[in-house]
Order: sequence, then structure tokens, then C-alpha cells
Amino acid sequence: MRDVLLQAAGLVSIAVALIHGMLGETVVFARATISPERLRTLLRLVWQAGTVAWIGFGALLIAAPWMGSEPARHWTVITAVVVFASAAMANAVATRARHFGWIMLAGVVALAAAGY
Repeated sequence: MRDVLLQAAGLVSIAVALIHGMLGETVVFARATISPERLRTLLRLVWQAGTVAWIGFGALLIAAPWMGSEPARHWTVITAVVVFASAAMANAVATRARHFGWIMLAGVVALAAAGY
């Protein structure tokens, strides 16, 4: 059961990352006025770096049940929990808990911790 929970955490992580990337491009940066253009490009790339990192964590959480090493599983889950918990808290504070993102990120934390 704990393997299924880790894999669910990985799938939710990937879904959250894809939504994050899509909303960034279609809502945030579509409306933002940032100049110079180089700075706008830099901010978009940094935003999408988070998207790629969350997809990577999702893949690691999905693969964790097949890791031959218990310490590798342990540190993968612990690191993912810390990263997603900090992202959930930052999102909740920045949006005054009015955005669904912190709930989705907290869901990843809960599933990963339950699958630990």
C-alpha cells in the first residue's frame, strides 16, 4: 500500500507541475509587464525550472518502490516532502491561501509521507 501512495504522490506531483507550467505561461506571464525583455525571459525560465524539478520529483516518487536501496527510497521521500512542503507554505502565504496550489502541493506531501 505504501508503494501505491508514493506512486500517487508522484502522479499528483507531475499533474501539479504541468498545471503550474501552463498557468505560468497562459495567465501569469501573459498579463505581466516586465522589462527589459531579457528579464522577462529569465523569469519565465526560472518559473519553468520549478515545473521541471517537480516533474523530476514526481518521476522519482513513482520509481521509489523499485529502488533497490532503502536509504535511496528514504532520502528521495524526505527530500520530496521538504521541497513540496516549503512550496505549499510559500504558496499559501503568498496567496493568503486563496489559490488551490498549496492544497495540491500539500496533497503531494501527505501522500509521500503516508507512503514513507
